[in-house]
Amino acid sequence: MYRKILIPTDGSDTANKAVTHAINLAEALNAELHAMYVVDISAFAGLPTEIVWENMKNLLKSESDTAMKYIEKKATEKEIKFEKSVKEGVPAEEIVKTAKEIQADLIVMGTSGRTGLDKFLLGSVAEKIIRTSPCPVLVVHK
Repeated sequence: MYRKILIPTDGSDTANKAVTHAINLAEALNAELHAMYVVDISAFAGLPTEIVWENMKNLLKSESDTAMKYIEKKATEKEIKFEKSVKEGVPAEEIVKTAKEIQADLIVMGTSGRTGLDKFLLGSVAEKIIRTSPCPVLVVHK
């Protein structure tokens, strides 16, 4: 049924709740996990200098490391085969592209790690993935 599960994360509480679901599924189905974090470069398109971009990139790398370590710890505790990747780009596009590349059978993700308008819009990332994914998407709400 599900042999390879993709978990996109931003390290938020909602994403971590989705991680728990994905790990439980992987354990029950003896599936592999592939976790990914996407640095959203479109959010920084208008930054004035390279120095500001480098500082933001370092901050986001730190966030991605923390998010990946959380998933790796949980997967290792359950002895689940685990791979990870960090990519730069537009999150929805990179997630769908990765799902195709790794031939994921399922994507498990949170609705949104943000608040305000993004939350109201179901996290446009989740919506775009649902519409364009090559495989089923399990969306976990907070």
